[in-house]
Amino acid sequence: MLTVGRFGTHDLARATAFYDAIAALLGAKRVLERPEAVAYKGADGGMFLIGLPFVGEASVGNGIQMGFAAPSRATVDAVHAKALGLGGTCEGPPGVRGPEGAGAFYAAYFRDPDGNKLMVMRLGPAEYVPRIPRAGPGGTGTKS
Repeated sequence: MLTVGRFGTHDLARATAFYDAIAALLGAKRVLERPEAVAYKGADGGMFLIGLPFVGEASVGNGIQMGFAAPSRATVDAVHAKALGLGGTCEGPPGVRGPEGAGAFYAAYFRDPDGNKLMVMRLGPAEYVPRIPRAGPGGTGTKS
């Protein structure tokens, strides 16, 4: 449903460095670069823009937040850590919100250096790591 979301910034160079690093972890790429704005897009979903306001100063909206989908819980953790390492602030550490299971909601919340609130999340159970059976004495793949 959503095709474009945009946040304002006071410092486009700083914001671009921040979002370049976040986008790389999420598999997104820069798809637009102008003197006043930069945009990112992943393989699926809408486009995210960060830019200088058209009029006036950039300000943080009360109750406004953007969310990015992550392919794994490990990616949620990595994005959150990267954001904090680049000057972001924690608004909620990575973890499951609600019950575990097929519809589990694993998310982390942070603010970028301008104060814009973001969430990175993964829907679904914890990643399954298949157990590879050891080959038995006859090499049949049975447990020994």
